[in-house]
This record gives sequence, structure tokens and C-alpha cells, in this order.
Amino acid sequence: MMSDMFMRNVLNILECAEYVLRVITENDDLELTEVVVQKDYKNLQGRSAILDCVAVNGRKEIYDIEVQQEKAGAIPKRLRYHSSIIDVHSLYTGEEFEKLPESKAIFIVDEESDAGVEPILHIKRTVRETGGDYNDKSEIIYINARMKEDTELGRLMHDFHCTKAEDMYSEVLAKRVRVLKETREGVETMCKEMDKIYQVGEECGKEKGKYETAMKLLELGAREDMIAEAVGHSVEEIKRWKNDMKRQ
Repeated sequence: MMSDMFMRNVLNILECAEYVLRVITENDDLELTEVVVQKDYKNLQGRSAILDCVAVNGRKEIYDIEVQQEKAGAIPKRLRYHSSIIDVHSLYTGEEFEKLPESKAIFIVDEESDAGVEPILHIKRTVRETGGDYNDKSEIIYINARMKEDTELGRLMHDFHCTKAEDMYSEVLAKRVRVLKETREGVETMCKEMDKIYQVGEECGKEKGKYETAMKLLELGAREDMIAEAVGHSVEEIKRWKNDMKRQ
């Protein structure tokens, strides 16, 4: 489930995003009013950014949830940039700075666990001379998804790595995973996502795209018959591709 593409299709359901944020923030009362995946923040003066999942709660506080399969994709300056681009797009022209909402940029990173590394890091500005909180209402949260301790957060990270819904602790997430992997609607949704990735025009390119789509869906644990129907091949062909994948 740690595929960013798959995670986006889980987090685009408000109930799922709400559950994930409640666990991460340790706030069972958190209620979201809006969730947008692939949120495109334009920057006319510099680099734009497309954020994985942006959520807003009833108090207009903003959460950016990013899923990274490699530590290199979550360097400190990128986390800083994500936090700042949320701020830039949170005020209208002439609006008072006091109106700037509280924000949390959350990076969930699938990295090897080092001895002594904490499963979650809360990063905030502090005053060096006093050690006190600067209280600018912004925070960066860094989560090591490989650390699956016997805590609510650890169980959430366990669920993020599950390929089967029945192995998950959270019924909220498992319900969505079942839809994506075990129903025609879900597999078609994943195929559309893959089509965006594999932009192919020639006939051979289309066939390659179907193969790579099938391989990705197999890795995610989708049913063979659903994959076959989605890419227009027989179940036998999908099984042959699956065997080829195992031999690689």
C-alpha cells in the first residue's frame, strides 16, 4: 500500500484521510471538511508543487500528507518548501497575516530503520535563546513508515505496508483497499491512474503500457481476473506475466 499512487486513491476518501490524521496527530476529535489529492499549487515566480493530499478541518487548519518511498524524496529543504507553499496560497490579497491558518506538512517515508531513530519527529521553530516555541502555528511531521511498533501509529504503518485488506488492523482503510483491489470499479480506477503514468501512443507502446499496468496491479495485490478484464487480456495471460515477474 505504500505506493504513492495507491495511497492517493485511499486518501481521497475523507473518512480514510480523517482516520490517518487522527492517528498521526493523536486527536480523535479531528474532523475534516475537505480532502483534495494531487493539489496543484502554482508559483508564477518559481517552482510549483503538486501535493499528494491536502486536507482541511473545521477550524480551517491545513494538512499536507506526502508519501515517499525513498528518503531522498524527503530532504529537509523539500519539507520546508512544502510548508511554505501552503502558506503562500492560504491568504488572499490584502488579508491580514493573523488570518494565516495553522498548517502541518506530514511526510510518511518508507526508509530503513536505524538504531535510535524515532518513529515520528515533530519539527517546529524554536527560539534559540530561551528554547521556547516560536508559536508560528506551522509544523513539519516526519514519520518513518518502517517502524511498526505496537502503538496506534505503528499499527497504521503496518497497514500501509499490507497488500491484503484482511491483514490490516483498521477496518476504515481495509474497506477502501477492498474496493480498489477486489471490485471492477476499483481496478478500473487504478488502471486510469496507470494510464496517466504510461502515456503511450503507438500500438506497441499501448501494449507495453497494458503490461506495466498489469504488473503494478499484481504488485498491489489486485485479483487476476479483475486485472485481465481491465487491460483486455485473458486470465491465463495475466498468470503468465505473473510467473515471468516471479522469475525476474
